[in-house]
Amino acid sequence: MAKKQFQAESRRLLDMMINSIYTHREIFLREIISNASDAIDKLCYLSLTDEGVGMSREDFRIRITLDKENRTITVSDNGIGMTAEEMEENLGVIANSGSFQFRKDMAADKAEQADVDIIGQFGVGFYSAFMVSDKVTVISRKYGTDGGARWESEGADGYSVEPCEREKPGTDVVMHLKPDADEDRYGEYLDTWRIKELVKKYSDYVRWPIVMDVEHYEQKETGETDADGKPKTEYVTETREETVNSQVPIWQRSRGEATDEECKQFYKDKFHDFEEPLAVIRVNAEGAVTYRAMLFIPAKAPYDFYTRDYQPGLQLYSSGVLIMDRCADLLPDCFRFVRGVVDSPDLSLNISRELLQHDRQLKVIAGNLEKKIKSELKKLLDNDKEGYAKFWKAFGMQIKYGVVSDYGMKKDLLKDLLVYENSFGDGLMSLDEYTKKMPDSQKMIYYAAAENAKRAAALPQTEQVRDAGFGILYMTDDADDFVLRLLDGYNDKKFCNVSADDLGLETDLEKADTEKKAEENKDLLDFVKETLAGEVTDVRLSHKLKTHPVCLTTEGEITLEVEKYFESLPGAETENLKAKKVLELNGSHPAFAALQKAYGEDSERAKRLAKILLAQAKLIAGLSLDDPAGYAELVCQLF
Repeated sequence: MAKKQFQAESRRLLDMMINSIYTHREIFLREIISNASDAIDKLCYLSLTDEGVGMSREDFRIRITLDKENRTITVSDNGIGMTAEEMEENLGVIANSGSFQFRKDMAADKAEQADVDIIGQFGVGFYSAFMVSDKVTVISRKYGTDGGARWESEGADGYSVEPCEREKPGTDVVMHLKPDADEDRYGEYLDTWRIKELVKKYSDYVRWPIVMDVEHYEQKETGETDADGKPKTEYVTETREETVNSQVPIWQRSRGEATDEECKQFYKDKFHDFEEPLAVIRVNAEGAVTYRAMLFIPAKAPYDFYTRDYQPGLQLYSSGVLIMDRCADLLPDCFRFVRGVVDSPDLSLNISRELLQHDRQLKVIAGNLEKKIKSELKKLLDNDKEGYAKFWKAFGMQIKYGVVSDYGMKKDLLKDLLVYENSFGDGLMSLDEYTKKMPDSQKMIYYAAAENAKRAAALPQTEQVRDAGFGILYMTDDADDFVLRLLDGYNDKKFCNVSADDLGLETDLEKADTEKKAEENKDLLDFVKETLAGEVTDVRLSHKLKTHPVCLTTEGEITLEVEKYFESLPGAETENLKAKKVLELNGSHPAFAALQKAYGEDSERAKRLAKILLAQAKLIAGLSLDDPAGYAELVCQLF
């Protein structure tokens, strides 16, 4: 029969697909298997009303045959098959799909359509075979017809269709592989292990058995004996037909069919993690969007998690066929550590099946999963403090980054998940737990920031808060200050930085006494301020200090923590990001009395004392000294 030409548009599309649309050529096998699965779906559905089919679900299968000598891969199915006319229609025109038309024909009866699940909704998946093949032959016989038909093409030049014989209904797709080149080793697809690997990767959960011949090396007795009378053995090669896909995904099974232990083992095998996940999240959603999901909260962060090389995302399946290995659109960035799979028959796929349209269904699934993950983490926090502490150690920073990113868009989602070390000594504490512990007299949420909890607890400004009987949260990460600024408060309680804000704990009498003492020592305070000009913006008597002689506080938006953060960034311009530092002195401390005395007797000694007190305040606040040797010399001059 004479060769027929593809339509002009089809010819261009075929050339594009062979050379550019698909990212990885190995997915050709996934596409051909998906088409075979579609064909079986149609005949299986027809068998419900047509007794003439004479087949049960157990009879259907997809077979892969490898012929190294002739360099061919054959994928065969015993599905509904095609007539010559259907080959013309489905294989001669790009983007025309029998599966799509099958669903369209079913649209009138929604009850029936709900029971039919067709993977292929576009007809171009078949042409992925040309990425690895220089010739493709399709031999098919339609159920209910007597004859078969052969479709054959060597690519964009055209195709031919002619009658042929096939014993039973079904389809054979025979792909003749291209010759091997330096960088293109098409012959790898003739190796049994490679095909098994691709089936496991992309088509493991296709509902029909995928079978192929697999060689096994076994030790068997020869029937002879050696000199000691023991049976002789030899290694022989035996070929047996094996089912190489598991067919039923674990996420499609009920809780009774798949225990948490089995799910955790699946996670370890699937995602190559030696540790069990902290939590398993199962989702079975039906309605406007139907999907199943099985998500996992890992127990530790991958080595590259906080690098640009890390690729987040969930594995996305459509009716058991892998569509994307890492679909980042299904997870918000704050939950990028979650691993797992999502399987939905409702997603719209573009022609390559590799890029999802950002349609409503995908957004609905992503929104629902976000809520599920938040709910599971909150449950872990409430019911398993030890488990949550492990999670926080691994991913707490990611939660904090999630609060501050995108101008705080996710802050309401994440604020209940924040936990901190604290003065109560009860381990990590959430903001909700802290506010529930607050007595009625406490008006603010107090926190202290330092490199670690021990240093935060030792800050002089915390003493007054503890004496009042109030708890303190310890902020030990660079991101903490930014997080609290964005939250602004929690449960109608404002945050109070003990190093920057008014604690609101001094009585009117105490305030009046401090103000009176400050007025009496105005000249001394001005002297100290002048001595420390350029290093502090003000010097004052403190409302906060109890037993400590000195502390460093700030005025304005930039705190000590913000200043330290920007100074830690390589190459950052920090000239305009300096905190306005205030040196606060304890007017009741012996150190202040010594300063008063020196000011009245020896101004040079008073200057040295002022510089020493500032240096001590800096060290307590966790700041480095510009001249440590100079500070040591000042201290030595006191002797």
